Amino acid sequence: MTDTKNHGVDNAAGSLEGRVFRPASFAELAEAVELALDYRGDVTVSLKSGESFVGYLFNRNINGSESYLELLPSNSPDARLVRYDQIAAIAFTGEDTATGKSWETWIAKKESERRSEVERVAADAKARGIL
Repeated sequence: MTDTKNHGVDNAAGSLEGRVFRPASFAELAEAVELALDYRGDVTVSLKSGESFVGYLFNRNINGSESYLELLPSNSPDARLVRYDQIAAIAFTGEDTATGKSWETWIAKKESERRSEVERVAADAKARGIL
């Protein structure tokens, strides 16, 4: 599978944002679709016909020659079904909304919120003459 990186995109290590997969086999295509299914951003699916769709990949069905993916296009409310045998490339073109959002970041945010709440309650208690 050819995996190219759009070097104009500045992203965190490990993010698929900016990558383009041009699968050379069914197995490589299935792998690229699985990556796109887990991606938290829009992808661009380019077809062998030259047509392309930008949207959120939300489902796939792997069943040999009947395999397909389902995409919610960014410009339409209707889901689009695309057969695997029509796909030329999958590009991770949308912003990866999960980039940089690690467990440690979440913990730090929650700790900061907890400290703010403790300070607010203490100020309220002091204002009432309890402290």
